[in-house]
Parts: sequence; C-alpha cells; structure tokens
Amino acid sequence: MELFTIPTDTYKLGFIGAGKMAESIARGVVQSGVLPASRIRTYHTNPVRRKVFESFGVEVLHRNEDVVEESDVVIFSVKPQVVKGVVMQLKPLLSKKKLLVSVAAGIKLKDLQEWAGNSRFIRVMPNTPAAVGEAATVMSLGASATEEDGDLIAKLFGSVGKIWKADDKLFDAITGLSGSGPAYIYLAIEALADGGVAAGLPRDLALGLASQTVLGAASMASKTGKHPGQLKDDVTSPGGTTIAGVHELEKSGFRGILMNAVVAAAKRSRELSQ
Repeated sequence: MELFTIPTDTYKLGFIGAGKMAESIARGVVQSGVLPASRIRTYHTNPVRRKVFESFGVEVLHRNEDVVEESDVVIFSVKPQVVKGVVMQLKPLLSKKKLLVSVAAGIKLKDLQEWAGNSRFIRVMPNTPAAVGEAATVMSLGASATEEDGDLIAKLFGSVGKIWKADDKLFDAITGLSGSGPAYIYLAIEALADGGVAAGLPRDLALGLASQTVLGAASMASKTGKHPGQLKDDVTSPGGTTIAGVHELEKSGFRGILMNAVVAAAKRSRELSQ
C-alpha cells in the first residue's frame, strides 16, 4: 500500500473534538512555533469552545467532515465512549493520505485501525499537565505508520512536554502511572500542605512550599540522572529531621500504597478497554 508523505513544512492539523486536551495541544504547538495557528482547524457546536480556539488563531469549521478534508494530520480528541461512532462516521474520508492520531484513553490501536479502515494510525497517551507544557506522553505506531510519521507526532506532542514510544500492549500500565499519576501527586501536595498547617504554617505558605518542593524534586529526578533512592539519601543525614519523616512514611507503607494505586488504575484501564 503506497503511503503519501506528509509535507512537514506545509501540512495542516485538524482536531476532531475541541475540548481541553485539544486546546492544550493546539496552544502548545502554536506557542512553541512548531505550527502556526493558520494551519490548525477544528469544529465544535458550543460557541464558547469555538471562541476559545478562534482567540489564538485556529480556524473553526462548520463540520467534522470539513476538518478531515482540509487536514493532513487528524487528531481524534473526543471522549472514549464516542470515539468509535465518530471514527466510523468519518471513515469514508480517512484515506491513506492522512495520518490519524487518537488521544482517547483506553482505546486500542487494533480497534482504531479497524474502525477507520486505515492502519496509518498512532495512539497517543498524554496527561493533563499538557495544559502547562509539562505532559508525560507516550505514543505507539500503527501497522502502516512510518518512522517519519512518528517523528512528526513526537515533535507535535513534544511541544507540550516529554514524549516516549512504547508498544500498545503497555498502555494500560501507562494509564495507571502517567495517565492517572497527576491525581496521586495532587493528593500528595495537599497532604504535605496539610502537614505544614498542622506544624504551624499559614495555609498559603504551606501550599506554596509543598507545590514547589514537589516540582523541584521532580526536576532533580529528571535532570540529574541520579536514582531517586540516591537523591533521597543525599537529603537524609544521620539522626536528622528527614530520616525521621521518611521512617514515618515507611511505617505507613507509603511506597506500597503508591505501587498499589498504579496497579489498580492499570487493572481498571484493562477492564474498561474490554
């Protein structure tokens, strides 16, 4: 099957679905200079969502069919429960000339390819920090997607964070870790702030310190190349305050709780995708 090369300097990007994730991706792409807003289009019935996209230069068309026809790369960013119907409705327009992408959680590549009648598909799993340009994203290439297609999508989603490539079979585990993970960290930030308040800090100061501490620790883990255990050891001096706190976390099974959360979320992802 002959595939048409996507012209990287002139291609047009279309979003089927104009929700928050599509907005985050589109804004990131425009702000990073990867693509000008004039080469992005979408459609939505809600005038509020239309105005949001128009406010930073995206062309809002009158139908999803128009978006597909005018785009070389089509990103399906609709809710998982409606993605099958949307893809099948647009199937006559989803030619091999177009690179198709899905960010719908829990929807497997084999199903997407079957519904579209097109295996030039890439499954992408971003997470909500895409809204601030700090997403952890993973992608998996369909049967007919080329390395060049993968590079193009990596550049697009790299504009809103970091991106990795993995086999489609790993996506339930990825959902449990990076997809659901921000919620675990929000709980941790809230708990740290509550601890600060319990120790006597004003609420605003406690929350600010907790948020920045998590941000700084994450940056240390990602930028220094050191194992998290080593970074932890670097902070824990003998008989000091930190080891006393770490001891309490260990007594409460802190690490096991986080591991169980990831495994439980991955299990639920598998159940939902059946």
